Amino acid sequence: MRLLLYTGKGGVGKTTTAAATAAVAARRGARTLVISADAAHSLGDVLDRPLDGTGAGGPSERGEPIRIAPGLDALEVDPRIVIERHWGQVRSYAVDLLRHQGIDEVLAEELALLPGADELAALVTMENWASSGRYDLIVVDCAPTGSTLRLVSLPEVTHGGLRWLLKLQRAAAWVAEPIVSGLVGAPMPKAEVFGEAERLLYGTLTGLHERLVHVQTHVRLVVTPETMVIDEALRSLTDLALYGLRADAVVMNRIWPEAALADNFFRGHAQIQAEQIGRVAGLFEPMALLEAPLQADEVLGYEAILAHGESLFARHDPLGVLGERPGLRFSREGERGMLRLPIVARDPGGIEVARIEDELMIGVDGRRRRIALPTGLRRLEVERVAVEAEELLVAFGPGPAGNESCQPVGSVGARGPG
Repeated sequence: MRLLLYTGKGGVGKTTTAAATAAVAARRGARTLVISADAAHSLGDVLDRPLDGTGAGGPSERGEPIRIAPGLDALEVDPRIVIERHWGQVRSYAVDLLRHQGIDEVLAEELALLPGADELAALVTMENWASSGRYDLIVVDCAPTGSTLRLVSLPEVTHGGLRWLLKLQRAAAWVAEPIVSGLVGAPMPKAEVFGEAERLLYGTLTGLHERLVHVQTHVRLVVTPETMVIDEALRSLTDLALYGLRADAVVMNRIWPEAALADNFFRGHAQIQAEQIGRVAGLFEPMALLEAPLQADEVLGYEAILAHGESLFARHDPLGVLGERPGLRFSREGERGMLRLPIVARDPGGIEVARIEDELMIGVDGRRRRIALPTGLRRLEVERVAVEAEELLVAFGPGPAGNESCQPVGSVGARGPG
């Protein structure tokens, strides 16, 4: 099952591009679902079709995809439905706890949708349909870049952080429930609450992480011929690589057609646009560069979306792996090893590396991830950290067995202990 996630800076045309990819894939024979994971849904607007089950074709069960064309379904994720369906006990307990603190019921209902709920609901919905066997391709219209990075890192970050909290809370509840309930009447979590929380941590999030780092999952970046938009897409490549996600294509959207550039007013844009296209082709290589011309009118409705997709993928298979950059990788040669992580357009001063037992913590501009070291590198020490040829290099060499529990390495250029 192929999974494609489209992201980019706000307003660059992610939704149109995601819908166009899904439409042309379905027309070419793939059973396709396009999902909107953006809290501010616009997929239904682009397709010119309500996706809440109230449009043509009759009502459907809430949370079910809507048939748009043969082989093409669409869905806008409602986080409330997903959370109630999968973690209703957890949410109900959160509401009860907030109400006990004197918070109004309506406000408690809103606060119980914790930060990250929208992203988690989108991921769970995606995974449920990916595992159903009903589709060959799922295309996800993601939120702007920053929210997408939170979305793709959520399974790993949440699993690591909440696993210990769940154990502590369960132990505390077992000891304190009879006392607390009797003295102050505060609601304590029941077994059903812990059961749902455990399914979330040990089942749902594990499956989501495996899906996101699978070889059939790729991110595609949508940009326009503007410096700030391109620079943000470049920065996101490092963040995606840090979390083990692959990117195979960049879509240059809203390219001025030759007829428009021939006009005196737009003539100056021709050289700028050509330079930006060349810059993207060089910086994102070997990822594929797909070009989408600026349309004379808004691309709305299935037929217009399909025509846009046929133009965009005239020379490409929308389901194919179009050109993959190397990601985070380890190598070993004799008594030495190396970690390599692509670093694109980064300030080396914003990169930090630390050894924590059998893991390596890498921080890039405040975004951190702990990476388990392969067995062959655990007995080695970090010898050197540097950035060369747009890659972060962490070199390992011989050292005594049993590293200290926390081995600080420092920023780029610093040497580790030993």
